[in-house]
Amino acid sequence: MSLIINTPFVCPQQHWVDGKGGRLEIRAERRPASYEIFDARNNTKRTETLDLVNLIRARVEAWREAGWPGITIITRKLLEHWHGRTSRLLESEDKRPEPPYPFYFCQLEAIETLIWWVEGAEAYKQGIAIPGDGGPWERLCNKMATGAGKTTVMAMIITWQVLNALTYPKRTGDFSRAIFIVAPGLTVKERLQVLIPTEGSYYDEFDLCPSEALRQKLNQAEVLIENWHSLMPLKDQDRSVVRKGRESDEAFTRRVLGKLAGHKDIIVINDEAHHAYRKPPEAKISKKQAAEQGIDLDEATRWIEGLDRIHKTRRIKRCFDLSATPFAPTGKKSTETALFDWIVSDFGLNDAIEAGLVKTPRIVVRDDALPDAKTLRSKLYHLYRDPSVSEDLNRAKAEPHEPLPKLVQDAYTLLGADWRETRRAWRDAGHHSPPVMLTVCNRTETAARIENYFNKGDAHWPELHAPQRTLRVDSRVLEKAELGETATSDKDYEARLKAIVEATDLPETRKQRFKDLKKEELLRDIIDNVGKRGAAGQDLQNVISVAMLSEGWDAKNVTHIMGLRAFTSQLLCEQVVGRGLRRVSYDTDENGLFLPEYVNVFGVPLTIAETGEGGEAPPPPRASTQIEVLPERSNLEIRWPNILRVETVVRPQLTVDWTNVPTLFLDPAATPITAELAPALGGAADMGQISAIDLQKLPDGFRLQRLVFQAARKAFAQMRHGFSGTQEYLGAQLVRIVETFLQSDRLEIPSLFHSDELRRRILIALNIDLVVQHVMRHVTEQNVERLAPVFDEENPIGSTANMRTWYTTKPCFPAMRSHISHLVGDASWEGYAANLFETREEVVSYAKNDHLGLQIHYMWGGSRRRYLPDFLVRFANGRTLVLEIKGIDSPQNQAKRDALDEWIKAINSAGGFGLWTAAVAFKPAEIQDIITRYAGEAET
Repeated sequence: MSLIINTPFVCPQQHWVDGKGGRLEIRAERRPASYEIFDARNNTKRTETLDLVNLIRARVEAWREAGWPGITIITRKLLEHWHGRTSRLLESEDKRPEPPYPFYFCQLEAIETLIWWVEGAEAYKQGIAIPGDGGPWERLCNKMATGAGKTTVMAMIITWQVLNALTYPKRTGDFSRAIFIVAPGLTVKERLQVLIPTEGSYYDEFDLCPSEALRQKLNQAEVLIENWHSLMPLKDQDRSVVRKGRESDEAFTRRVLGKLAGHKDIIVINDEAHHAYRKPPEAKISKKQAAEQGIDLDEATRWIEGLDRIHKTRRIKRCFDLSATPFAPTGKKSTETALFDWIVSDFGLNDAIEAGLVKTPRIVVRDDALPDAKTLRSKLYHLYRDPSVSEDLNRAKAEPHEPLPKLVQDAYTLLGADWRETRRAWRDAGHHSPPVMLTVCNRTETAARIENYFNKGDAHWPELHAPQRTLRVDSRVLEKAELGETATSDKDYEARLKAIVEATDLPETRKQRFKDLKKEELLRDIIDNVGKRGAAGQDLQNVISVAMLSEGWDAKNVTHIMGLRAFTSQLLCEQVVGRGLRRVSYDTDENGLFLPEYVNVFGVPLTIAETGEGGEAPPPPRASTQIEVLPERSNLEIRWPNILRVETVVRPQLTVDWTNVPTLFLDPAATPITAELAPALGGAADMGQISAIDLQKLPDGFRLQRLVFQAARKAFAQMRHGFSGTQEYLGAQLVRIVETFLQSDRLEIPSLFHSDELRRRILIALNIDLVVQHVMRHVTEQNVERLAPVFDEENPIGSTANMRTWYTTKPCFPAMRSHISHLVGDASWEGYAANLFETREEVVSYAKNDHLGLQIHYMWGGSRRRYLPDFLVRFANGRTLVLEIKGIDSPQNQAKRDALDEWIKAINSAGGFGLWTAAVAFKPAEIQDIITRYAGEAET
């Protein structure tokens, strides 16, 4: 059974908990923010709840439900734009995400929480104080698991901050366009270049700006991305002989910030922020003990000290921290770590596994050998615990040719057998690169012994005897590579790196380019591109490392992990397993959940993992097609107006032709008017203590006159801006119309039980928005003058020429009569329609409304929604057709068509866009008739 039980696009609805008999059970609620402290040495575990985060979650949810009170207009546009994709997903029939894909809920919650704290109305923050780190500038941390999309959240932060700073330049306390991003090394720094607002950046790839005008405005951002190493003070030998003495804070700031030094009130974003914390003065931890826990005390100190110096001279307005594992020493005892106190949102590894954002790790739960005497677990669960392993692998100056402990060799034989099966399955499935086995070990001598074990043929499986596909990562060389420095000479190691390149099937010119690199650059290039087609690391199948591989390393084809070191903290476990959690594919099942992918783990005592059997190899990455605008086909461009709403400019007299008003049926089964509650404890309800809520006992709240005025008030809010008479006159007419409707036979409740007058009024009250929507659709004036479109001021004209290039793995075929290169086949009907457009002589050009941005706003269920018509078709007679293809009809689809009809009438009335019309096809055969009907002579 898969551990994936939630969709990543909405708030998690359930989570796994430890059940009876060693099994997991589902609890139907969101997992509380918490973390587990697991003592692998003593085999104990306890859970620490993040009370502040849980409180903030509730406040942010209430703030969101209230419509984000307190935010700026710019922020509202951004939030509505970002949430719009999720709304479209929820409205879709199959609940399967379509491009542009919705943002993950954890991404939206992370950015919303930051906005809530900075902009939200104070009423939603009362009683909440976010602790600091003891320094002079504010820090806010988003805890997000590997694979949850932290880089996208950083892009959202920048978009939010910069656009607001440019729009409201006086609000320097909240916003800044000067962004300083600090990364833990060159690997991450290079990956974060997508945050520079240039062509092809994340702002374009994820369509972060709601309009092209705001996207262009974002180009004024000042974004600087640097390694934490740039925060190091200059060494004496690097100082000029003229400027003797310690580098001043001002000089330090100018050197580090460069172009950013001209700004004050800077925003800092710390990526992998668990590297940046203040060491508690009472901390009882040595550098060696910290290293065992994956902590670099020097790095943490220098990182923070550097930012402090910048704050002295330029002011750090606020610092946003992002990390999957924001742990730091508590100072209480040498082995204890705790999460940052300033965490404001949490989406941990367990949440990511349950949402399918990452591979599911599977650990060893039993084997047919004797278990560990103390824990009664399989020895393969935490290999390094076994004395025969730890004593042997911990020997200094062990030679590479010395055999590995028997238990380790047995583990490699077992893991290797599974790796072979995965390799075979991947080849059959069409993968170009092999699955990767990753080993993380305790010291360089152990790494050399493991490399020798595979390369000299000691490993049981011959497929693993592949020196040109095996990489031992020299931690000293990698460390220098991350610093951009040169390591000591090692000709043998350099030759092995070049042999890996030579064994690939890359073109000779590309091979030579790689071999011309310094060994530090070559190692980083190989390790950063494991499994990536056309790169130096494309054929690697075995990676052996001592240090944790660089954060940001995202080899998606890691399927097996071997841990051969001590694991004294959950931080280490998550960091090691995190190197193999990136997914290969994001395909979904029939329920809209991601299909499970797995990474099998030996020797890493992870506390959450799947214990069942089965699981197929991740599917091969499907070929993607580039969808782009073809400038040479500019004659096929289609342009349209971007309309925010259509206003009916009416004369004072409102009328309704009641003979044409269809009957509105209110379904009692869809509207509860009573509810029964029972006290609950531990997930069980006491059915002997039921209490009821019954609206029928509150008749004063549902008087008919009150319902009439309530409906009229809602209708008045819709019409008052387009009504030319006095507001009092409008209100009086609406009261009359609503009263007539409620007393007419146009409103029907198909239930004798609910024909009781009180129950009828209650049903009307609970469906008042539907009533208003139904009536207003048929309200007209005796002499309608016109429908007036209200254009989007920032982006009034849409065009196929404005579509940004995007990619898809869906079936496509080249489009010849379109400004767009390809048509993406989301359904067979659409392909059929496109074939007709390509062959019918009357069609000049067409475009599928995919990534074009044409949207029609309509009202449904009392709220304003939007939908995207399927096709735009331009005929030789100058007419433009908006074509909708529907398999079935529904009241909601009818509401969409009504809004589209209004849209068509409005733009034809406004003029300037030629003659437009709209049609809907419910059967494929109808498309031919529609083309024939509208391709005739244009109406005048």
